[in-house]
Amino acid sequence: MATVPSSDSAASASTDPLLYNDCGTGSPKGVRFHLCKGGIGSHLAASMKYRRVLLKLSGEALMGNKQFGIDNQQLALYAHEVEALVKAGVEVAVVIGGGNIFRGVQAAEGGMERTQGDYMGMLATMINAMALQSALEHIGVDTRLQSAIEMKAIAEPVIRRRAMRHLEKGRVVIFGAGTGNPFFTTDSAASLRAIEIEADVILKGTRVDGIYSADPEKDPDAERFSSLSFEEVFQRGLKVMDMTAFTLCNENKLPIIVFDINQPGNLLRIVEGEEVGTIVTV
Repeated sequence: MATVPSSDSAASASTDPLLYNDCGTGSPKGVRFHLCKGGIGSHLAASMKYRRVLLKLSGEALMGNKQFGIDNQQLALYAHEVEALVKAGVEVAVVIGGGNIFRGVQAAEGGMERTQGDYMGMLATMINAMALQSALEHIGVDTRLQSAIEMKAIAEPVIRRRAMRHLEKGRVVIFGAGTGNPFFTTDSAASLRAIEIEADVILKGTRVDGIYSADPEKDPDAERFSSLSFEEVFQRGLKVMDMTAFTLCNENKLPIIVFDINQPGNLLRIVEGEEVGTIVTV
């Protein structure tokens, strides 16, 4: 069983590349120690069921009780939830939507060119991504923001190897601007980025505690599922993600967990292996 090094052994970490480096990423396969800014995590990543996750948040989740924009209390809640994962040694990437500010599909319905509307929606995701970055850094969590559209002044370009290196160093990587292409949702961006960075799972944070047979906010008799296969979701016609995103996950055998993001502690419970929300697997 791996042990946490003493201050002396931590200081000499670089002398044994098999065991430790500045962030512990040179440790034996299956064990990561985070010795970065913020100290040693309260848990070893090896004890977690999921060690690299991609969290998908909708833009609407940031509104809280508001009708538009960002609720700072809600933003702080999500930042602390992510912080708990980082302290536990879990590598975290985030994709966030922009529906609380602008939705390209709705703009197209109003007569705007769909392509133009989608690019405006990508800019909205960047506003949310910058807000989340600020909230995380305010509580001492190191982050990097990467944009699918070049924005040199505020974000790095999306570079897979760089993103994975940031994750290995214990930084939270926030992916903004969707896929950088119109006609693709941020769900598709989440699936794509999760596959690229070799995430263990996509954690889709919602307002409900899982996948139901019908909208539980409208149908009190809706049945909640604890687990489903991708095939069952197809057969039942359940809406988990858009078809492009869902198919990407299915073809790459990437599990999806749909859970209530507003319940404090849910994120940590999931990575520790507790049954929270609904899991969709092959």
